[in-house]
Amino acid sequence: MAEAIFHPPRRKRRVYESYNSPFPISSTGEGIHGRDFQICQAEIINNNVIVKNPEDIEHLYSMGFFGKGILSRSRPEYNISDPMLVAKWQDVGLNMPIISSKKYQRHVEWAKSLMREQGLDDFTVDAAILNYTQPVNLREVEQNSEAEETIKMETAEDESKHAVTSSETNGDKVAGLEGDPFFDPLAENDSNESDVTGSKALAERHLATLCPVSVHHSYKPEDCINQDYNNEFVLVQEEEEEEESNLCLKKELVKKERLVCRRNPFRILEYLQLSLEEAFFLVYALGCLSIYYNEAPLSILKLWEVFSEAQPKFKATYMAYHYFRSKGWVPKVGLKYGTDLLLYRKGPPFYHASYSVIVELVNSDFEGSPHRPFSWKSLSGLNRTTANVSKELMFCYLIQPPDMTAKEMLSPECLKRIKVQELILNRWVSSHERSEQEEL
Repeated sequence: MAEAIFHPPRRKRRVYESYNSPFPISSTGEGIHGRDFQICQAEIINNNVIVKNPEDIEHLYSMGFFGKGILSRSRPEYNISDPMLVAKWQDVGLNMPIISSKKYQRHVEWAKSLMREQGLDDFTVDAAILNYTQPVNLREVEQNSEAEETIKMETAEDESKHAVTSSETNGDKVAGLEGDPFFDPLAENDSNESDVTGSKALAERHLATLCPVSVHHSYKPEDCINQDYNNEFVLVQEEEEEEESNLCLKKELVKKERLVCRRNPFRILEYLQLSLEEAFFLVYALGCLSIYYNEAPLSILKLWEVFSEAQPKFKATYMAYHYFRSKGWVPKVGLKYGTDLLLYRKGPPFYHASYSVIVELVNSDFEGSPHRPFSWKSLSGLNRTTANVSKELMFCYLIQPPDMTAKEMLSPECLKRIKVQELILNRWVSSHERSEQEEL
């Protein structure tokens, strides 16, 4: 067997990210056991692990590049603004999204369709939408934003005081109590739901709490009622016709464009989607993520079971993910190139992927039932595809000891007994071999 030749990773020409940390945890003991240790939250929705909190999204992606935005290629940076309109109105100096009138009308139609699905009649929907989308004074928006910032700061101080009091009473680890506004942000909204009467009032309430819509799962109308989001103000480019008189005293209609501030009736927020391997690594290896399903936290053993059912090859791919992460690589899903994993140095923003990895779970004799049986033809085709994108094909064999039972595989503790063998596949070129022999 020939000795492997390792090639250095190819750095990207343009880098827009800064490297903060390989993991979303502190490297000091004070950070791990103190207040600086942040536990993020995620939800399982249609076999996908989704992070919704903006602070958690920034924390997980900027420190280790975990997950990707559901509306973006990598970093969650979806923006409703039209780039051409932003460049056109850059002298305005307003830090608000700018969209076209046509795009705003699409949002209005989506909001109407959503309200009709909730059983409201057309007259009520049209009246509520008309009232909600009226032009807003920019001064009032600025005053409201300043007031909201003040309220957020006061609320954060109250929450910290409340958390300290609760921890002194119940110990270090305190679970959020359902119905407590400090731990359950939906409690206040749910308690007032029965006070809303009348179709018009109900329609206005639905508009005021129209929830952000994402494209990763089927949407349920009742989700809007149970969530509370602040209003989003946008600048809409609209045209108005004005009469102008020329030197010949002829009046002509001239279309002039202007920006009108309105409330967005249909918000779209971007979430962070984690692969099952990334999510389990954050829970099991780092302990900085808590995953919920139907508002109930899942244990590590339950997650191991659920993820294995959702993805038959999960146990093998996670073992490989855990191994390469511990070696300093940043593994990502390799579906784009027909493999299980892609290995990046430092992260996708800095380097191109160096290896495309095929993961196989075998016994000590390198025998087993492969998840992807390769023929020489299919293996050659995959190798050529990998070489064409300047990567190398690697086989990662996870070797089970002879005495390992199926019961041990039901727990992630089986990772401690697994051995790893890496094999890099290279294409033999006869002309290269001939030239080397001639040189000798």
